[in-house]
Amino acid sequence: MSHSNKPKSNAWFLLPIFFGMIGGIIAFFILRQNDPQKAKNCLYLGLIFMVIGIILNIVIAASIPDLDSGFNVNI
Repeated sequence: MSHSNKPKSNAWFLLPIFFGMIGGIIAFFILRQNDPQKAKNCLYLGLIFMVIGIILNIVIAASIPDLDSGFNVNI
């Protein structure tokens, strides 16, 4: 079974943009035989968006002043 190396649509980049690393992995496994370069780029894009999401979560969590570890619970 031979596969052609014809390039696929750039719409595949939307999968990692909307779904992060999971979308990058899905796009990679779908595109890996037909367009290996685009498959790797989708995987990298998913990884980048995952790291950006983690950093944003840390920054937002650190900027909330009312966030205590005690939760005002008296036992």
